[in-house]
Amino acid sequence: MKYTAIQKRLETGRTVILDGGTGTELQRLGARMDPGAWCGPASVENGELLERVHREYIAAGADVITANTYASSRLMLEPAGYGNRFAEINQAAVDAAFRAREVSGRSDVLVAGAISHMAPLVAGTARSDLSRAPSETDMREAFAEMASFLHDSGCDLILLEMMYYPERIPATLEAALATGLPVWVGFSVRQGADGHLLSFAADRDVPFAELITVLDDYAVAAAGIMHTPSHLIGDAIAVLRDNYDGPLLAYPDSGYFRMPQWQFEAIIPPDEFLRCASQWVASGVQIVGGCCGLSPEHIEALRPLRV
Repeated sequence: MKYTAIQKRLETGRTVILDGGTGTELQRLGARMDPGAWCGPASVENGELLERVHREYIAAGADVITANTYASSRLMLEPAGYGNRFAEINQAAVDAAFRAREVSGRSDVLVAGAISHMAPLVAGTARSDLSRAPSETDMREAFAEMASFLHDSGCDLILLEMMYYPERIPATLEAALATGLPVWVGFSVRQGADGHLLSFAADRDVPFAELITVLDDYAVAAAGIMHTPSHLIGDAIAVLRDNYDGPLLAYPDSGYFRMPQWQFEAIIPPDEFLRCASQWVASGVQIVGGCCGLSPEHIEALRPLRV
C-alpha cells in the first residue's frame, strides 16, 4: 500500500508536503468555473490543463496531490444540473491526477480523493445557501457515493476538506472511514468579533474547540487546519493539539471567494508562506501545503521543510 511510505515519514517525525489549490489554479490558468457547481465540471472540460496543474505541483515537491473532487459530490452536481454526470466528472478528475503521477515518474506520490460537505452557495459570496441545505438522508447518500467512488478509483487516501458544519461532519467521517482508506481531516476556522476562533460557518458562532470534539469518536490518520488565513493557523493548531494526538496538518488559503470565482487579492508571497509554515512545523505540524489561491510557486517554497 502506497500510504505506508507516508505513514513511516510521519511516524519518524518527518515532514510531508501537500499540493496547493487545484480548483483555483485551474481558474487562474483560464478554466471556466461553473456558476452552480464551481470547479467540478472543469475536470471534464479541461482535462489536460488539470493534469498540468498536478504535474506542476509534483515538480514543485508535493508528496501528495489532491484530485479535483472537492466540489463534485451529488450535493453540488444535482442542483447545478450535472447529477447524471457524477461518474464522468469525478472519473475525469481522478484520471488527471493519476496521469500526472505516471508522467512525473514519481511513483511515490500519493493521490488523495477530496470530499467536502459543500452544498450550493449564495451567488457572489462564500456563504452556504441554507434555503437549499441538504437533508440528513441526502448527505449520507452523497458522502457514501463519493467515498466509494474514490476508493474504487484507486485513490490512496481520502482528504476531508473544509469541515465546519458540526451536523454534517459525522456523516462525512463515517462514509470516508467505511472505505478502509486512511482519512485526513481539514477543519476551517474564522475569527470571531471577540478574537476567539470559531468554525468557518458564517450563519452561527460555533467555538472551534467544540467543533473538533467530533474527533473523540473517530480514528483518523491526521487532522489539521485548512482553507483558513495563515495568521490564524498557529492558534488553531494549538487548540487542536490539546484535543488530538495524531499527526497534524496545515494548509491555508489566501485571497477570498465570491461564488464562482476566487479573488486573487493580497496573496501571501512564497517567502512569507515559508516563514509561516516553518513556524507551524516547529510547533509540531508534519503535513504542510496550500489551499485556495496558493500555487506551485508556493509549494516550491516549502522544499526546505522536506527533510
